[in-house]
This record gives sequence, C-alpha cells and structure tokens, in this order.
Amino acid sequence: MMILLGAVLVAAAVVLYVVQPVFSGERAPLASLDEEFTEAEARRHLSLVALRDVEYDFATGKIDERDYRRLRDELAREALDALREVRRGRERTRGSPPARDTLADDLEREIAAYRAALRAGTVCDRCGSANLEVALFCAACGGRLESARGKEAAPAARG
Repeated sequence: MMILLGAVLVAAAVVLYVVQPVFSGERAPLASLDEEFTEAEARRHLSLVALRDVEYDFATGKIDERDYRRLRDELAREALDALREVRRGRERTRGSPPARDTLADDLEREIAAYRAALRAGTVCDRCGSANLEVALFCAACGGRLESARGKEAAPAARG
C-alpha cells in the first residue's frame, strides 16, 4: 500500500512539474528557429548585431556622428551583401527569385526590429537577439530577458 502511495505521489509531482509553466503564465515564442546558421545567415546576423551596437554607441554618445555614419554605412553594406547571399541560397532551393528592391526593404525591416527591441529592452543580453516586446524569454537562446518589462511581469506571472 505504501509503495502504491509513493508511486502516486511521484507521478503527481512529475505531472505538476511538467504543467507548471502553463499555470505560471510564462511564455516562450512558438516560432521555430533553425539551430544552425549558414555562413551567409551568420554574417547577416553578426552585421545586424554590429549595427545595433553602433546605434547604441551613437545614442549613448560613445561615438560621434561622422564615425556613426561611416560605420553604419559599412555595416549596412555588409548586411545587405549577406542578405543577398542568403536569398540566393533560398532561391536555389525554392526556385523563384525575389524582386531586387525587396532586399533593401527586408534589411530595413530587420534593422527596425532591432531598434524597436532595443527601445523596448527586449534584446537578449546573452546572445544579442531581438525579441518581441511581450517576450519574457529569448526566442534564440531561451534565457530570461532582463528588460524593465520582464522584471515587472516576472513576479506577476508567478503570483
């Protein structure tokens, strides 16, 4: 009888451990990210992270406007070249090429997403990935976002 009671308690503990995130209100994005980047995707990601850092350095006064513009233009060119290479790789696997002018638009959208995440405080301190404003955890590495919103929402989600 005691063994059966012990087995039931262990099973209940396991079930509670598994469903605990559902009841606590903690969420992670449902978007699936590829675990490995191609070389072009890695270069694009690094260029965007560097662009984000240049934006931050300029905003905090660490670099002057002349250096900011020079670095921004150089990094934007690198990111655009990498984005073109990523697109070419996707075209080879899918077939139809995108319109030429959409590459610059895609790059601008990604830069805008990093800026918005930086303003919202949802750029991951661990990996540098931009996350949705409502995110409490990083979509890339799973780490808790230490933003002002994350700090406010974390205790409320538990209680």
